[in-house]
Amino acid sequence: MSGRRPGRLWRCTGARRKPNEFHRKQRMEASSRIDEAGVMTTNDRNWEAVQHRDSSLDGKLFFGVTTTGVYCRPSCPSRRPLRRNVRFYTTPEEAERDGLRPCLRCKPLEAAGDGAAQRIQELCRYIEQHAEERHDLAELAARAGLSRFHLQRSFKAAVGLTPKEYAEACRMRKLKEALRESRDVAGAVYDAGFGSSSRVYERADTRLGMTPNQYRHGGRGVAITYVAAQSPLGPMLIGATDRGICFLQFGKESELRAELRREYPNAELTAMNTPHAPEFEKWIEALRQHLEGTRPRLELPLDIRGTAFQMRVWNYLQGIPYGEAQSYAEVAAGIGQPTATRAVARACATNRIAVAIPCHRVIRGTGEMGGYRWGTSRKRSLLDLERSSRAASRAQQ
Repeated sequence: MSGRRPGRLWRCTGARRKPNEFHRKQRMEASSRIDEAGVMTTNDRNWEAVQHRDSSLDGKLFFGVTTTGVYCRPSCPSRRPLRRNVRFYTTPEEAERDGLRPCLRCKPLEAAGDGAAQRIQELCRYIEQHAEERHDLAELAARAGLSRFHLQRSFKAAVGLTPKEYAEACRMRKLKEALRESRDVAGAVYDAGFGSSSRVYERADTRLGMTPNQYRHGGRGVAITYVAAQSPLGPMLIGATDRGICFLQFGKESELRAELRREYPNAELTAMNTPHAPEFEKWIEALRQHLEGTRPRLELPLDIRGTAFQMRVWNYLQGIPYGEAQSYAEVAAGIGQPTATRAVARACATNRIAVAIPCHRVIRGTGEMGGYRWGTSRKRSLLDLERSSRAASRAQQ
């Protein structure tokens, strides 16, 4: 023994595993022997795997924690919950039907997939870095190593947009940044990758809000009409220009009118006459349906003002799928600035258009709600509503 190296001992015993790995294997084999004797139930085996953080079952087994409302993969590094608070599932869909959301720490959906999630994320970064270039679906599919059909379906599920829509959103985001720095509108338009200024003006109402020239001058001289309305989340005040909604907040009407004036000190503010314009009534109805959970996709024309960084964050938030949540750190990484977590939180806190720019879908990395400009109770209500509505919709499919 004295002449042998420690490693030789492991070879003699026929085991080349590390000691911790060896002991874990022994424990799992012991569990199997108990199972063969008919003593251990399926849930007992599942709990054993969770306690031992058995990564071999990642993607095959998921456990939900009823007290936190999240579900995880067995290898999740978080502290183990109490057994009585745990449920087991074989697919993420089963967990989400029970109203649970994926853990932000272990990301169980990535374990359930085939690695496509990572490739989609890398493809998003590529599109952002080459926003001024044109990309066809075949080229992007080849880069991701997926079929065109699989890419289209996976990309839409992960991002909430098709690859083409995401590329156009990136060009529009680049345009907004360029408009604040360029001396002329035409130069900003072409630098952002648009073939002509007419294409930008066609999209101004729904993507940019104001026309490029108005946006460049901070919306000076824009007329805003406003109206107070009731919603499932309490009183709200909506302000709109002739191009879209620029203000949507919850609270007392008098306080919100003062807030509207602070947000747009140079605008001409006027209370909306009754009866309201038909287009505005459609916006109100769509918003009510969304807040009742009967209209998951909320498509309203927005007229947004903000810094280049704020616009990047707000645009990204609109891509977070209905019923899901991301951490501030994930959003920061999603816009390509992983160290800007605090700045992302600040951009969420200064959002003027509740719900339509869904800053309520951003929570702390621990799974806690975090702050919300209009109260954490409203934030929790919105997330709970979205999760339950999405679960109900999937159950009917």
